[in-house]
Amino acid sequence: MKKLQFSFELITQDKKARLGKITTPRGSIDTPAFMPVGTLGTVKSLFTDDLIKTGSQIILGNTYHLMIRPGIEVLNKFNGLHDYMNWQKPILTDSGGFQIMSLAKLNKIDINIGAVFSSHIDGKKFVLSPEKSIQIQKAINSDILMVLDECPSLTYNKDKLISAIEISTSWAKRCKIEFGNDKSKGLFGIIQGGLSKELRVESLEKLVEIGFDGYAMGGLAVGEAQEEMFTILNDTVSYMPKDKPRYLMGVGTPSDILGAIKSGIDMFDCVMPTRSGRTGLAFTWEGKVNLRNAKYINDKSPLDENESIRNLNLYSKSYLNHLIKTNEILASMLISLHNINFYQQFMLEIRKAIKKGKFDNFYDKYINMF
Repeated sequence: MKKLQFSFELITQDKKARLGKITTPRGSIDTPAFMPVGTLGTVKSLFTDDLIKTGSQIILGNTYHLMIRPGIEVLNKFNGLHDYMNWQKPILTDSGGFQIMSLAKLNKIDINIGAVFSSHIDGKKFVLSPEKSIQIQKAINSDILMVLDECPSLTYNKDKLISAIEISTSWAKRCKIEFGNDKSKGLFGIIQGGLSKELRVESLEKLVEIGFDGYAMGGLAVGEAQEEMFTILNDTVSYMPKDKPRYLMGVGTPSDILGAIKSGIDMFDCVMPTRSGRTGLAFTWEGKVNLRNAKYINDKSPLDENESIRNLNLYSKSYLNHLIKTNEILASMLISLHNINFYQQFMLEIRKAIKKGKFDNFYDKYINMF
């Protein structure tokens, strides 16, 4: 029997908004898709069974962090992250490129070598090269791998953006060689160029020439205004190959996602649903709810009366307010699960709207709610 290969099907479009399906040996992913973030092999405070019940079809792990803990030797004993964390659906791994930016004080970049890090845990020196990043992602047994890139922090300095493109393109070529010809997995290139249409298109053209299974917009959601992000997406997404998945990395709020889908983006990831859950912020069909607010002390209503996962509809806003104020772990668990479930229901309704040719109606209803 022929082994199932990685593939993408564009099913239909509603103007620029796209409905599609990614196929992998571990399962399919309906797009537009939201990927909960499991940086260290766990979506914080959530059981994997509950993740599945929310409709999550793929999660994200992180090369840098998993390399440090638990380490590749451990993951190899479990044949990768899927068995290790009891998640048998697809996994996408970030290459470590974001940590080159977020941990800039702990690393130095050399285009010929990679990023030379001092571990944020114990200060131990190590090199994250393009080849090493792919090797680690293969040890994780990722279904979708990302090339190592330089993701600059927000800057309008053209020289810095040009340098990031040069480094990222060079590393992308090396990642493609190291990745080889495994048709069961996808390898995505990452477009840089900041808020410059000219540089974004230049970066994309160089990546298309190398050839990847999908293309991601990197270097956004790094401090720019939402309108700036929407502008660069509107200006450049149409240049991305139509027959490949389009991924906007590290985004975002429901309104961020709506605006990006309107530009033609297919895939998203963000820590926001679980990070917000840990701070008492819930996302609902009526907008954001700050459960720390005193107005919920006597509120008997649930966040969503139709939410049956873990009987979430039986927990009142008053009780959640109490759990938050008393620093109970259950608050993080309940609100994070609610938020992930809301995000997945939000994506499901978006897919329905695109299929019916009514995405603009959905967009107009919710774009200013979050």
